[in-house]
This record gives sequence, C-alpha cells and structure tokens, in this order.
Amino acid sequence: MTHSLARSLVLAGASGLFLPLSFPNYDLGLLAWIALVPLHWALDGKTKTQAFWIGWLSGTIAFTGLMAWVVTTMNTYGKVPLVISYGIMLLLTIYLGLYVAVYAAGAVWFRTLIPRYGLFAVPCLWVSLELIRTYALSGMPWGLLGYSQYRQIEIIQIADHMGVYGVSFLIVLVNVALAELLSWLMPLLRKFRPAKLPWELVAMTALLVGLSWEYGLRTLEEGSFSHIPRSSLRVGVVQPNVDQAAKWDTAYREETLARFDRLTGQLGRTTDLVIWPEAATPFLFEREPIYQLHLIALAYHAQAPILFGSPSIRFYPDRKPYLLNSAYLLAPDGQLLGRYDKQHLVPFGEYIPLKSSLLFFLDKLVEGIGDFEAGPGPTIMTVTPQPDAAGTSPRPVKFGVAICYEVIFPDLVRQFAANGAEFMVTITNDAWFGRSAAPSQHFAMVVFRSVENHLAFARSANTGISGFIDPFGHILDTTPIFTEQAVRATIQAWRPHTFYSRHGDVFAYGCAIICALLCLFSYFRTKEPEPDTVAATPI
Repeated sequence: MTHSLARSLVLAGASGLFLPLSFPNYDLGLLAWIALVPLHWALDGKTKTQAFWIGWLSGTIAFTGLMAWVVTTMNTYGKVPLVISYGIMLLLTIYLGLYVAVYAAGAVWFRTLIPRYGLFAVPCLWVSLELIRTYALSGMPWGLLGYSQYRQIEIIQIADHMGVYGVSFLIVLVNVALAELLSWLMPLLRKFRPAKLPWELVAMTALLVGLSWEYGLRTLEEGSFSHIPRSSLRVGVVQPNVDQAAKWDTAYREETLARFDRLTGQLGRTTDLVIWPEAATPFLFEREPIYQLHLIALAYHAQAPILFGSPSIRFYPDRKPYLLNSAYLLAPDGQLLGRYDKQHLVPFGEYIPLKSSLLFFLDKLVEGIGDFEAGPGPTIMTVTPQPDAAGTSPRPVKFGVAICYEVIFPDLVRQFAANGAEFMVTITNDAWFGRSAAPSQHFAMVVFRSVENHLAFARSANTGISGFIDPFGHILDTTPIFTEQAVRATIQAWRPHTFYSRHGDVFAYGCAIICALLCLFSYFRTKEPEPDTVAATPI
C-alpha cells in the first residue's frame, strides 16, 4: 500500500467517524461543519474511480455508526439471529455508503469538468443524492446531514423555504470551502508552492451562512408578532412504557389498560386533546365492543377526545384479510371523530418487500412482523378546544397525524400542512429501538418537520421520547425513554402557509436539475483526453 493511499484511507475513515458523532446521542452538531473536510483531502489527486471507493469506505463507516440500532431491532424484537442481524445491518450501511461514494466521485468529476468553479456545484450533488435516498427503494432518509443541526434553531429556519435539504446544502458548502481554504494555507506553512486563494468560494460561503443566520434570527423574532390568527390548545401525551414482549399478550391486557387509565387521569379534566402512542390498544379496537366501552369511559372521564393508535382489519375482494396501522379520534360521548391509516409502511417492520420472490425466506426468519397495507392518503381531523374562562367556545382546530416512520419523510408531512392542518401529532412505538441512539435520532427529525411548516408538534411514544415542539422548532418538553409519563403543554395552532408547505422540495429538485445540466454539459462539450489524476489542490 502506497503512502498516498494509506493517507487517503485514514482521512476517509476520519470523516466516517466524525459524521455519526454529529447526531444523537453524541449531539456534536458543530462537528458536521468540518466532518467532510478529511474526505475532501483524501480525494486529492485521485481519479473518479479511486474517489468512488474512498467515498464508499467513508460512507459505510459513517452509516454503520449511525445505524447500529438496526442490530437491536432485528435481533431482540424481530428474533433474527445475531449473525444475520449484523449481516442485514452491513448490507444496509453498504447500500447507504454508495451515496457517499457517488458524491466523492462526483466531487472529483465536477472539479475536472469546470476547474476551480466546479466546486460550487458539489453541495448540489449532495442534496440531489439525499433527495434520491428519500424515495429510492421505498425511501430511507434517516440521518440526512441537516438533521445534525436540530438544536441550532437560528440556522435551521431556512428549512421553511428549502426543507432539511437546504441545511444539508449549507453544511456541505462550508465543508468544501474550509477544505479549500485550509489546503491553501497548509502548503504555505509547509513551504510548498501555494495554490491560488479560493476567495470566490469562501466569500460565497460566508455570505450564505451570514444570510441564513440573519434570516433565522428575523424569522424567530417576527414569529412572535405574526398577525395570523392563532388558537391555543392544552394537549396531553401519554407514554405508557409497555414492554414490547408483553404488548400483545392477552394476560397483560387489563394491566395495560389500567396503566393508560392512570396516566390519562394525571392529565386532569381541562385537557383539549389526549394522545396515546401508536398501536396503543392491545386489541383491534373495531373488533372488541367491550373494550370500546372501556375507552369511551376513559374519554368521558377525561372530558377530552383521545387520539390513539390501533390496528384495523379489512378484507380484499376474495375475503382475504389485511391490516391497517390506524389512528382513531374518539370523543367523550363515544362518537368516532376520525381515523387515519398510515400511508408509508416500514419495510421489514410492517411488510416484507419482494416477499413472494427474492425475500421469501424472511417469512420464517422474522417473527412478529405482520403484513400491513398502506392507507389512502393524508386525513385531516378536527378537535374543538374547551370553552375559555369567559365561557366562549373556541373555533374547531384542524390537525394531521403522522404515524411512526412517516415523520421522517418531509413531503408526506408537508401534505398535511398543505391540506389545512394547524398543528401536527406524531405517534410512535420506539420500543423496537431499545436503549440505542435511534429514539433521539427519530425525535430530532420531528424538529425539522415543525420548522419546515411552522406547525407545532405533539409526540406520543410508547417508551419515549414523547414531548412537544413549537412552530419554530423549539423543544418545549421531552420525556426520558423507558419511563411511564403523562405530560401536558399548551401549543399554538395556526396556518402560516410557509413556502415549503406550499411548494415542497423545489430547492432539492433545483439542485438535481443543476447536476443534470452539468451532465449534459459534459456530454456535449468538446471531448478532450482526461488525465488519470487530478493535479489540482485537494478539495
């Protein structure tokens, strides 16, 4: 192994280690702004093919650190043997690492295509790959780079125009500019021939970061004085901490309901909406009349509608049954006010892709995984707050529900906002993740859904993290994982109509168009022999 290759592998590995440290549970978000610098240095003098392999190594290491919880989920709860669980995780991280591989090869190619100025398009390539990852093969947008900044409220306000992809763009741009600037400085320190100062890239980066920060500060300031009509709701969330192993055991049914009864009672009788987690009822709600009466009694005692998750069963024309992962809104008088059926199902969790052909063997390997069908689309529900102190009845308020995995898909949540939701609820059962970083990573993504649409979120999770987020991404309250909790907060309901909620991922698609135009430019330009290596300064 040559010294140059060894140096590149070490640098690529460093980026692979820095990236997962930027996310929960480590929460070193500032590290994301320099995490890709070593990778860019590793690409110095490499061909596109070499860059691809270096990027693949870096990406595989990064996603292995980020997705280690997959082993816990598959082995502990899916009953998949440990060796196979590690194999599945490795297959997943190798696949996700391919996106970093394409990015690395593209960074070298863009620099060769348009010397010096091709680097301006490198962040567009990263965003385009994140967009593809959101939809390819059912979609896996877990750990998009922008999510590392969920605590940096000022800088992430640009997501109300560009989505989480805009924050990813900014982070990559800073990494590229720093890599160029430091590459210009270090040869001077080492008495090498200095490269030309990349002042255009550095200046544009500083300008965009400054403008983004200023926009964030202005948005947070103006949000407090907006003239858009608002309503306030007192929302309570219940975190029952039901053991996943006992969840569907009929012997624990009464104990589970008693726990919900006790925790719901702790919220008092002045709550406008009570939220239970995904699949809260240890039975099919529509098929158990006796337990239906029990839930109605709980809602009556709370004097508030209860939103809860419960599977529902339907039948194909041939009378073959199938399941829906549903959320029901039950009024205190027993009236069913609405139901939402989950649209985006979890691969290997709620259905097995290619089960009838390629992955038929997983039918016996994965225990406890039922076959669900997707619901028809976003459903808006309505809740009416209790009369205020003067006896005035507030207007009804509309809201949407995202179940578990759905909340990691920006456009799916955006559709609820576009259809009139004034606040959002997300219910989940993160017990599958165990005591890993996944519950914190999952919660961090909800912050961005709030900022993108400027809608408040209430989150109820079986084992946590439950809590509340305001319309600008401030985390109002959270619960520890694996504890019994009932917490209440007053949240704002309004319809701000952000650019993102109206137009969606136009920024991300714009980045994809720029990359496509560069490909066309490369295709139609006059062909010249390409050198085997790039003799320019490191990216």
